[in-house]
Amino acid sequence: MGRVCDVAVIGLGAVGSSALYQLAKRGIEAVGIDRFAPPHDRGSSHGESRITRQAIGEGEAYVPLVLRSNAIWEELESVTGERLLERCGFLFMTRDDAGTSHHGHAGFLRRTRDAAERFKIDHEVLDAAEIGARFPQFIGLAGDETGYYEPGGGYLRPERCIAASLSEARRAGARIVTGMRVCAIERGADQVRIRTEREEVVARHAIVATGPWLPQLAKPEIGRHVAIRRQVLHWFPVHDISAYRAGLTPSFIWTHGLDSAEQFYGFPPIDGLVKVAREDDAGDFDIEQASREADFDEGPAMAARHVTRHLAGLAALPSKSAVCPYAVTPDTDFLISSEEGATVVSACSGHGFKHAAAVGEAAAALSIGELSSLDLPQFGPGRFNT
Repeated sequence: MGRVCDVAVIGLGAVGSSALYQLAKRGIEAVGIDRFAPPHDRGSSHGESRITRQAIGEGEAYVPLVLRSNAIWEELESVTGERLLERCGFLFMTRDDAGTSHHGHAGFLRRTRDAAERFKIDHEVLDAAEIGARFPQFIGLAGDETGYYEPGGGYLRPERCIAASLSEARRAGARIVTGMRVCAIERGADQVRIRTEREEVVARHAIVATGPWLPQLAKPEIGRHVAIRRQVLHWFPVHDISAYRAGLTPSFIWTHGLDSAEQFYGFPPIDGLVKVAREDDAGDFDIEQASREADFDEGPAMAARHVTRHLAGLAALPSKSAVCPYAVTPDTDFLISSEEGATVVSACSGHGFKHAAAVGEAAAALSIGELSSLDLPQFGPGRFNT
């Protein structure tokens, strides 16, 4: 028959590793399965850094998720001694808040500020002169920018977060199986059979958190709402560190033109490299067949369009680039469904990692019949049928 457990967690990236950790803490007999060896660079949970911010312009329902996630990351830091959450500050800059959008929402700065005021999150609103004076790494300001600065924001270290979650899950008794691909999930009246390429796992409940592989394993009526998009990350060497002094270099998102296409995001230097990227709505990405290598011209294009004119002290070309596939819903909100023995979780659309610890905790609760204190119903697939 193979392995038997209470809950099987399929996919051990950001959400899956967090769910497995929470289940093991509760003493639940849980098995985690991943087709690779997490943390790895095949899915969406890699790249050395992921922005975290507390006031969420995508919707105020996300704020409790990120606040709870921060508490969980800090808990993991205390028990593992790892640095997972770097509170270097976060800055959002735009020239036309009403006319441009981020993650499908126009007025993103206003929405973020409103969330900060409602939840009493420390923040400042800055004009262009204040941005330039405080943050010398940002150059080429047009003069009509408005900035939202959040000192409690910053970035997470995704590989470390996943490794810490899995280490603590294993220490609490979870079994972890890597290098094993799940071929099918068969839902029965009182159990779920997970068929893999090597063995069968039988569980009372399954958590499916496979990121860009979700359409392959979720029920068709759920998976059809998820598209996979190709994103490219670039790392530029720092040639002049004077503009990147400690305490003066936040994570950032910057719409430097009057069009949402003129937007990119980035991080403070890590090991002498500044990581930058932009979110691309290009066509579907074949998760099984497509290349994970950036095209030859993508680094120079990023430099010319965004980096050279707007960030001080960096090399003219990136020293490395990487492809990162994202799972994206039509409205860029998350997709969470729990029915017929399986909880399907896609903390997706390019803004998931900051919320992943809390989403994983909520998925763990749902898998054992507990009610989550977080507002999850709005993320159900039924919204696409109304």
